Amino acid sequence: MNKRPRVDVAIVGAKTSAIRVVLAHPLYRASTLALFLSGLGISAAAPLIASYLVTDLGASLPVAGLYYLANLAAPVAGYLVGARSDRTGKRLGLFRICAIVGFAGWIGIAFSTELWMPFVISFVALGFAGAATSQLFAAIHDEFTAHPTTANDGVVAIVRMALTAGWVIGPVLGSILAGYAGYRAMFIAVAVATLAQIIPLGGLRGTPPPLVPEHSTRPRSAPTFRAMLPLLAFTALYICVYAGESVKYAYLPIYMHEQLRLAPALSGAIIGIQPLVELALMPLAVIVGRRIGMTRLMAFAAGCGVAANICFATTGTPTGLFAGQILMGAVWGVFAALGIIVAQRLLPTAVATASAIFISSTAISSAIGGLVGGLGVAAIGLPFVFFIPAGFAAIAAIGLVAMTRIEKSRQATAPQD
Repeated sequence: MNKRPRVDVAIVGAKTSAIRVVLAHPLYRASTLALFLSGLGISAAAPLIASYLVTDLGASLPVAGLYYLANLAAPVAGYLVGARSDRTGKRLGLFRICAIVGFAGWIGIAFSTELWMPFVISFVALGFAGAATSQLFAAIHDEFTAHPTTANDGVVAIVRMALTAGWVIGPVLGSILAGYAGYRAMFIAVAVATLAQIIPLGGLRGTPPPLVPEHSTRPRSAPTFRAMLPLLAFTALYICVYAGESVKYAYLPIYMHEQLRLAPALSGAIIGIQPLVELALMPLAVIVGRRIGMTRLMAFAAGCGVAANICFATTGTPTGLFAGQILMGAVWGVFAALGIIVAQRLLPTAVATASAIFISSTAISSAIGGLVGGLGVAAIGLPFVFFIPAGFAAIAAIGLVAMTRIEKSRQATAPQD
C-alpha cells in the first residue's frame, strides 16, 4: 500500500540535528540509501566503459573516447523529466521509472554484441536514468516546504554525501568484479544496483508540491526562459568548474606515470585523497555557507580550483600534487554540498526542473573538458594543459562573485516590511 512519509513532530523543532532528522524521516533515510546505491553503480561503470568497448567490442581508442559524447543527451532528458515532474508533482513515481529505465539500459550494455549498441543505449536510455537523482532531491525539497526544520541544508548535505560515498567505493568494487568475472558481469551488477535504488523507498509517495494540489488535473505552466536565467547562469559557472575534472582524470595519472615516474601506490594515494577531503568538508560547507553566504563560499571554492590546477601545472612533485588534490577536495566538498541547494533556490517554482538541469549539466562539462583537454595537451603538452582548467575555474570564481554582488544589490533595494 502506498503511503506518505510520516513526520515525527519531535524532529521539527528549534535546534534539530541533521543526522537525527535523516534517521527519523522515512523519505530522507530512504533517499540516502538510494543515492548511495546510485553512486556505487554509476562510479563502478564509468571508469571501465571505454575499456569494455575496446576489449570486448573491438573499438579503437578514439572511438571508445567518443562514447562519452552520448552523455550529452542527459541534459535534454533531465529537463524533460524535470518539467514533467513539476507539472504533475509525481516525483517518486518518475524516480522509479527512471531507475527501471537505467536497469534496462545497463542490462542492454552488458549483453551488447555490436559496437553501436552501447552508444545508442546510452543516448536513449541512460540519459533518462540519470534524472532519477534529481527527482529524489525534488521530493526532499517538497518535504522541506511542507515540514521545515532548522536542519534542512544539513539533510541535503548528508543525502548528497551518500552519493559521494558511493563514488568513493564504486570504482574499487567495479575494478575487482571486472577483474574476476569480466566486464559484462560487472555491468549486470551495475544494473542491479540501479534497480535496487527503488527498494529503500518501498511504497512511499512523497509530499505533493505546494502548488500542485494532490487531485488537481490542471497542469502547471513551465517556467519562462527569463525566470530560468539565474539558474542557467549558475549552472554555466558550475560547468566551468566541473570541466576541469575531465582534464584531471584523463591526464593527471598519465603525467604521474609517464613523466614523474611515481610509484603506483603513491599515485593512487594522490588520486584517493580528494574524495576523502570532500566527504570531510561537506558538513562544514553547510555551516560556513549559512554564515557567509553559499554563493560567496562557492566563489572561494572555485578559487581553490584555480590554485589546485596551478599546483598540477607547476610543482612537479608529489607534495605539490597532494596539495592540488586537497584543494580539489575543498572545491567539491563545497559544490557537492551546496550546489543543488543553490540551484533549487534559483528556481523555487520548479525545483524538479532546477534539480535536473543542474545535475545533468555534468555531462556537458565532461564533454567540454574532454574536448579542450585533448586539444590543449596536443598544443601545449603536460603538465601545462592544467592551466586550461585553471582558467575555467577563474571564470567561475569571477562569475560567482558577480552573482553574489547582484544578490546583495537586490536585497538592498527590496522593499522592507
